[in-house]
Amino acid sequence: MKYYLSNREMRSADAAAIAAGTSSEELMARAGRAIADEVLRVVRERGAGSVLFVCGTGNNGGDGYVAARLLSGKVPVSVYAAEGRYSEDCLREKARYDGAYAQSVQGDVVVDCIFGTGLTRAVEGDAANLIGEINSCGAYIISADIPSGLNGDNGIAEGAVVRADLTVAIGSPKLGHILSDGKDVCGEVRVKDIGIPADGMGVPLAERADVASFFPPRKRNTHKGSYGSCCIVAGDRYMGAAALSLSSALVSGCGYVIAAVREKLALALVAAYPQAVYVSNPDLECGAIAFGMGMGCDEGVYDRLRALLEEYEGCLIIDADGINALAAYGVEVLGKARCRVVLTPHVKEFSRISGLSVREILADPVRYAGDFARKYGVCVHLKGAVTVTSDGYRCVLADRGNSALAKAGSGDMLSGLIAGYAARGLNPFDAAFCAQYVLGSAAEGASAVCGEYCVTADDIIKNIKTFVKSLTSDGAQ
Repeated sequence: MKYYLSNREMRSADAAAIAAGTSSEELMARAGRAIADEVLRVVRERGAGSVLFVCGTGNNGGDGYVAARLLSGKVPVSVYAAEGRYSEDCLREKARYDGAYAQSVQGDVVVDCIFGTGLTRAVEGDAANLIGEINSCGAYIISADIPSGLNGDNGIAEGAVVRADLTVAIGSPKLGHILSDGKDVCGEVRVKDIGIPADGMGVPLAERADVASFFPPRKRNTHKGSYGSCCIVAGDRYMGAAALSLSSALVSGCGYVIAAVREKLALALVAAYPQAVYVSNPDLECGAIAFGMGMGCDEGVYDRLRALLEEYEGCLIIDADGINALAAYGVEVLGKARCRVVLTPHVKEFSRISGLSVREILADPVRYAGDFARKYGVCVHLKGAVTVTSDGYRCVLADRGNSALAKAGSGDMLSGLIAGYAARGLNPFDAAFCAQYVLGSAAEGASAVCGEYCVTADDIIKNIKTFVKSLTSDGAQ
């Protein structure tokens, strides 16, 4: 797994490196060299004729001055110098730079070195105007460490922000590179090691090999009972929700998929999904139950959920109207659960059950998902462009997927996959992030054929099969 650091963790790693004997001057020299190497690579690949460094007054600007000095004589280089109060390190490196200065933003490659990861405010005024000039100049844009204007902790751009083609991450990737707006404004992110150890820090990102380990070769001497059973408890207020959850559970690899639905819904589903077993009430012997899809929200739904929490001993995935019922009638019932619980809210749903505003959650999703999970003894799978899965003690990010999943029904498919994976033996935490990774990868595969606008749930289900087959045949595990 790749680990993403917060601003506090990166500062701590920097301080530890300095305390161990590496000076801040040496670290800036290494950072400048890393940026210069990437700029030179881009110049050669693109046949660029000129490079402009736009340098701020803090240490990010200092990195830029180092890089500009190193590239002088190799390519035509100039610096656009922002005005303000200089940090000691930046002032030193500016004095060492004896190359050309520019009065406007223009060049084949523009290197953004205005603000670093520590920025926590909206960029306004002259700085915002400068960022606007960078974005509109038509050059290939490289950001040093993080695009200026982007919050390094949460990826939120509250004001003007540089839209980079390439971001050169110094030392370690940052949470801001991947959360919220980060995915849209960082472009390609290349991480450059400059000798700052960060062992034990950061939040891991699930990668292909991590997920592939959950799909080992299957033995021939097995039967359906070897792979567990899951139960989909869905309503008929939105009948398609049950169908989507059932369809994904059927491609999860578990041995039995049971649908606990009303008779009229069973009759509608059985022709399309004859592989499933249809019953009236939840099967409490199943290894996993997914609850809440297409039910509507009333006290009866809450009573059914409360009964499952108090009586069931497997893994219960609470989705959609199950989450809405908790928000309406009380989350305290989670504390009475005998079963292991996975909650799958998107940010607005999480706001309703946590009492936090959407703004608060987006400002620190890792923290708040963990706090809630720890308080109630559950696993929170907080859905978004990057999903945060936390059991209160561990956390993992999953970034696979695209806007093809920004359609009704995606959460229903996710709930079925989580239930199927938990039923065949994955613990709730692993089942949740594995399902997210697979579903997102399937959406990407479908989009490659259909485009993100036109992908349907059926396209994604078909690509789940294709993607999982690739995991089991490419030797990644």
